[in-house]
Amino acid sequence: MSAPTVESVTAALAGVIDPEIKRPITDLKMVRSVDVEPGPTAEAGASVTVGIDLTTAGCPLKDTITKDVTAAVQALEGVGEVRVELGAMSAEQRDELKTMLRGGAAEPVIPFAQPDSLTRVYAIASGKGGVGKSSITANLAVAMAEQGLKVGVVDADVYGFSIPRMLGVQHTPTKVDDMIIPPVAHGVKVISIGMFVPPGQPVVWRGPMLHRALQQFLADVFWGDLDVLLLDLPPGTGDIAISVAQLLPSSELVVVTTPQVAAAEVAERAGSIALQTRQHIVGVIENMSWLEQPDGSRVEVFGSGGGQAVADNLGKATGAPVPLLGQIPLDTELRAAADGGTPVTLATPDSPGARVLHEVARGLATRSRGLAGRSLGLSPVGR
Repeated sequence: MSAPTVESVTAALAGVIDPEIKRPITDLKMVRSVDVEPGPTAEAGASVTVGIDLTTAGCPLKDTITKDVTAAVQALEGVGEVRVELGAMSAEQRDELKTMLRGGAAEPVIPFAQPDSLTRVYAIASGKGGVGKSSITANLAVAMAEQGLKVGVVDADVYGFSIPRMLGVQHTPTKVDDMIIPPVAHGVKVISIGMFVPPGQPVVWRGPMLHRALQQFLADVFWGDLDVLLLDLPPGTGDIAISVAQLLPSSELVVVTTPQVAAAEVAERAGSIALQTRQHIVGVIENMSWLEQPDGSRVEVFGSGGGQAVADNLGKATGAPVPLLGQIPLDTELRAAADGGTPVTLATPDSPGARVLHEVARGLATRSRGLAGRSLGLSPVGR
């Protein structure tokens, strides 16, 4: 049994994916060194020492990286002992890494605002709180990730953040100088102000600070190549809703309401902001539509028709069709799953609420992005 070569060990390490950045550690230049020492006997195998430079010394996933590196090298023929020596990138290495991740740009930009961005951006809005907007956002994100899409979520509800709990985020973001690596939960990249404030501490900010926070979430966070970005907006038509329209002019609105007339009237106002911001309204989702009984009958706890009324009225106001995307029944499993950190679309995908959410997610995922704001690669030609 011959000892492995440095080249074969390096090739094996190319299969180790950084759990946060989702790229091979060799591409990220995290492999500092590879040393192979023949063992005392051929049967004992060679001793392999791999030097790894983490993005930060306190990387929360260093144990995962160590385990994955060890497993990759141990799988090679002729390997006996594997040692992983962890270090940290220098300032120069981190600068090089940031520039590479930003596609060659030295300074942060909002990738989703660029003309050539192919990411579909949906802002999930509501007129009032308590209609289930955040749980719908979390479930749509996980459902889309289950379909194989690369999905990110910005918890833009700065005052009432709840996305980290609903998605079961286990650790805080990693900072590489001024770049933020978002944690990943259930295949979804997530960022929230709740990851940066102590438990129980309120966020007391006014307009300019809210705008800056949203700008940082979009530009300073390394999102990678996303298929879909979801923004969980605070209820109403305040500063964040306006900032989203300014920072992400191609974003589209999904309005959440309940069947109740009072909630539907408020939801219409939230959707009508699109008339001023020139955003497209994708459609309306009606939550808490009915309570299904054991005998199959339905009890309309909050009335009926609110979602369709909002869709119809927004369609008249904007002059374009606004569909009712789905009606989600009252479902105790949906609530329990959100509290437990595993959205119902993943925990119990066959439950009534999960089936509707999966259907809505498929519809949003297959919509093509319009050409507005995108470069067509054309240039004028002289006669």
